[in-house]
Amino acid sequence: MAGPHENLEHAEHAEHASHGGNKKIALLISVLALFLAFSETLGKGAQTESIGLNIKASDTWNFFQAKTIRQTGIRTAADNLAAIAPSIDKPEIKAAMEKQIETWRATAMRYESDPKEKDGRKELRELALNYEHQRDYQLARYHQFELGSAAFQIGIVLASAEVITGMVVLGWLSGLVGLVGVIFSAFGLWAPHALDFLLHASGAH
Repeated sequence: MAGPHENLEHAEHAEHASHGGNKKIALLISVLALFLAFSETLGKGAQTESIGLNIKASDTWNFFQAKTIRQTGIRTAADNLAAIAPSIDKPEIKAAMEKQIETWRATAMRYESDPKEKDGRKELRELALNYEHQRDYQLARYHQFELGSAAFQIGIVLASAEVITGMVVLGWLSGLVGLVGVIFSAFGLWAPHALDFLLHASGAH
């Protein structure tokens, strides 16, 4: 990510180009610097969002694991008591044991799925996977914005080099690289997984 010092340097390059009589290059540098600022801001936001979602996913999986352990313990206790119950002669004790077995098994079923409270293993697993999906989406956005920012920075360097050398081809290359940066940023905004799909599709052939 570019800091205030680097952004100031971009502004100085544009000012230098303008004073040198090359207003088109000055405008190009300014536009690239503007796009760079947008791309880095959006990338930072996507990165922060992905970190938050990763924490949520981790916490949900921990809750899921805790529910699994408790469910296993209750099921084991119910099975052990069910194995002992037939050998009990006293009806009132046997009835109490069977009631306890029924309660434990109902609790184990509720740990498996609880649509009302939405904290059963089934619901927690779906929630954790949803958090992971959102995290991966934001992470993909971040990577696209990073590529866009890199392209804008290269474009600024090339445009600045034209100011120094007078080589017009560098200005054209700067605009072309800047266009690549716009494409990457557009992917980050609307289709962060598009390039992954294209890479997988080309790899399948």
